[in-house]
Parts: sequence; structure tokens; C-alpha cells
Amino acid sequence: MVAVLELIDNLAGQYGRDRSSLLPILQGVVKQENYLSEYAMIEIARALNLPAAEVYGTATFYSFLEYKKMGKYLIRICKTITCSMKGKNQVLMAIEDMLKIKVGETTPDGMFSLLQTNCLGFCHMAPAMLINFDVYTDLTPEKVREILSGYLNKKGGADDTRI
Repeated sequence: MVAVLELIDNLAGQYGRDRSSLLPILQGVVKQENYLSEYAMIEIARALNLPAAEVYGTATFYSFLEYKKMGKYLIRICKTITCSMKGKNQVLMAIEDMLKIKVGETTPDGMFSLLQTNCLGFCHMAPAMLINFDVYTDLTPEKVREILSGYLNKKGGADDTRI
């Protein structure tokens, strides 16, 4: 908890301690901690002198601000019609099969969480997914298995498909 307090204090020092700093601080905590704990949201509210309900409302409004504990690697697969038309369902099945989880679940070892998300902005290179902040496009079941193998082997993914 001390580390979260220090992180929030550092982010507030960087972005400021007013309402306009809320979103960058929330993003900074998610980037470092992989989610926003209730404790972190309360401490952000305290640091910015905001009602905790405002911090919670902001955190739960934005889809990329996770407020539930996620795996070390958060996989977000685009669920738009363009990605679906270009094979997203087959890619998703390959991910689920390889990691033995369904959308909304986390692997038992806490390494991977799988979510669907709205448009990632890569319709011209669909289907697309994010793993944490790395973008992968033009996916096929074979490519996604190669990418995940890289993460499973602690190598960070397959560079040839990362943007």
C-alpha cells in the first residue's frame, strides 16, 4: 500500500493536484498496478481533494481503466464488426483454447486476463488486439498463438506483428 501512496504522490506531483489531473493519475496507476484498487481510488480522491464517488465514477466510465484485479498481461481483443468480419472469432477461439480461459476470466496463475473491447482504431489492419499497451494487428489464429507463446516464454511477444 505504501508503494501505491508513493505512486499517487509522484503522479500528483507530475500532473497537479486538481480535478484536471484525475484522468492522467488514474491512467498512471493502471499502467503501474494494472488496475485501480478501491484503496487507490480513495487515495487519489484524497490527493486531489475530490469526492471518492467522482473518482469511482470516472474510473468505471472509461473502459481502459480497470477497477478489478487483472492478470499481468491484459489481452483486449477488438469486438467491432470489422474485426469480426476479418476473423476475430477464430482468433478469440485460439486465445481461449491456448490459455484455457473465456472472455472476462483470468488464468489461474494470474498471468493473463482476456477482455473484449470496442474499437481499437485499427480497422484497416483487423482483427486487432492489445496486450497491455502493445498493439497487434492482422491477426490469425496462427499469429496469435505465436504472440502468446512469446509471452508464455517471457520473451514479450512476437515483434513482427506488433505496432
